[in-house]
Amino acid sequence: MKLPLLLKARQTKYAAYVTLYMAVVLAVITVANVLGDRYNKTYDSTANKRYSLSDQTAKIVKGLKAPATIYYYDRPTGFKQAQDTLDQYVNLSPKVRVEYVDLEKNPLAAREAGVKSLGTAIVQIGTRKEEAKSLTEEGITGAFIRDLKSNTRTVCFVTGSGEHQVDETGGDGLSRFKSLLEKDGYESKSIDLLMKAEIPSDCTVVAVAGPKGDYQQPEVDAIKKYVEDGGRALFLLNPPLKMGREEIADNEALSKLLEAWGVTPDKDLILDLNPIGQLAGLGYQDALVTRYDSHQIVNEMKGTATAFPYSRSLEIKNADKTTVDKLFESSASSLATEKLDTPRINANDPKNKKGPLTMAAAGTYRTGKENTQGRFVVVGSSDWVANGFIPFNGNRDLAMNAINWLASDEELISIRPKDRDDRRITMTRAQLNWLGITSLGILPLAVVLAGVTVWWRRR
Repeated sequence: MKLPLLLKARQTKYAAYVTLYMAVVLAVITVANVLGDRYNKTYDSTANKRYSLSDQTAKIVKGLKAPATIYYYDRPTGFKQAQDTLDQYVNLSPKVRVEYVDLEKNPLAAREAGVKSLGTAIVQIGTRKEEAKSLTEEGITGAFIRDLKSNTRTVCFVTGSGEHQVDETGGDGLSRFKSLLEKDGYESKSIDLLMKAEIPSDCTVVAVAGPKGDYQQPEVDAIKKYVEDGGRALFLLNPPLKMGREEIADNEALSKLLEAWGVTPDKDLILDLNPIGQLAGLGYQDALVTRYDSHQIVNEMKGTATAFPYSRSLEIKNADKTTVDKLFESSASSLATEKLDTPRINANDPKNKKGPLTMAAAGTYRTGKENTQGRFVVVGSSDWVANGFIPFNGNRDLAMNAINWLASDEELISIRPKDRDDRRITMTRAQLNWLGITSLGILPLAVVLAGVTVWWRRR
C-alpha cells in the first residue's frame, strides 16, 4: 500500500510543478505582450545606429511646444513599412501622433490634402502643413523644420570673382551643400555685388565661398555695412596660391575688413604631416581636424573628424566692437609655409610656422542696437564644402552648424543622419569557390568524421 501511495504523491507533486511552471510562463508571456503593446521600445545594437533617429531629430521633436500630427497616405499594404519609421517619432514625444489614411476606403482624402502619389507623409504642427520629401528621417525631419520655421531663410552666395557656384554639380561646385541647406529649410541663391553693391534684404546669411579674384572696395563696403547692421556672413578664404594657371588673388580689401573685426588671414599654406590623415586617404595639403574648441558651432562635433584641403592659418583677437572665438586648429604635427609659388616644400625650413595653427573662427559684432548683433564665421579653406569633399566624415555637419549659428537657428545644430555603412563583403571568384568548398564540403565532412570517431570509441 505504501508504494502506490508514494508514486501517487510523486505524480501529484510533478503535476503541480508542471502546472505552476506553465502558469508562470503564460503570465510572463501575457505581461510581455501587454507591455509590448503599451510601450513601443526598441534597442539599436548596430555599430552606427542605423535604425535610430539622429540627435538632431530628437532635439527638434522633444522640443515641440505644440502637438504634431503625421498623416501618411497609402494603401493598407504600405502602412507596415511606414510604421517602422513613423513610430520612432511617436516614441520621442507624447506630442507626436500618426494617422494612417487608407486611400482605398477614402480615395478623396488625397485630393483634399493635395497628395499626388502613394506613400506620402504630411507633417502638421498647428495650422501649418509640410509634405515630407521622402519617407526617410531626413525627409520627415525636414518637414518638421519647415513647419517650425514660418519665415523664409535664404543663404546668398556672392559671385563674380571666381567663387564656387551653388548650382554647379562638378567636384568644385556647391550643389551638395545646396541640397543640405534645403533639407534644413533654407533657400539659396547667387548675388553679384559688382552689379549692385548692396546685400538684398531677403538674405539671412551671405556666403563668400572661395573667391579667386580681388573684391572691389564697393563690394567689401557692402559686406561691411551688412554685418555691422546686424547681418550674418560666412567667409571661406583659400590661401593666395601662385601656382598653375589659376592663381588666387591676395584679396587685400576683404582681408583688411576681417582684420578690423579681429581675424587676420595669413598668407601661408598649412601642410599636415599627421600619418593618420594618410590612412584616411588625405594628402599633406589636407589638414585633418579631430579636436574642437568650445563654441555652439562645434560643441556637437566631439569625436568627429573633418578635413580641409589647401588651408591657410588665421590670427584672431577681440576688437573694439567684436568678440572672436577660435573654433578649431590644425594638429601639432602640422606646419605652415609662406612659399606659395612652388610645390617644392622643405618641411625642415626654420621659417615654417609650427602647428597647431588656428584654422577657423566665429565672431559677433556689437551693433549698439538692442537684441541685434552681427555674426561672422571665417574658415581658411573653401574646398571642404565643395562637392568633392563635403561628404568626408563631419564636413557637412560643420558646414550646416555654421549656417545654423549664423542664422540664429541654434536649435538645429547637431549631427545629421549619417549615410548607412556599406558592410558588404567583396570576394574574388577564387575566394567564393574556396568558401563553397569549406562550408559545403570540408566542414560537414569534419563533423561526420568526428561523429564516427566518437561512435567507434564508445563501441
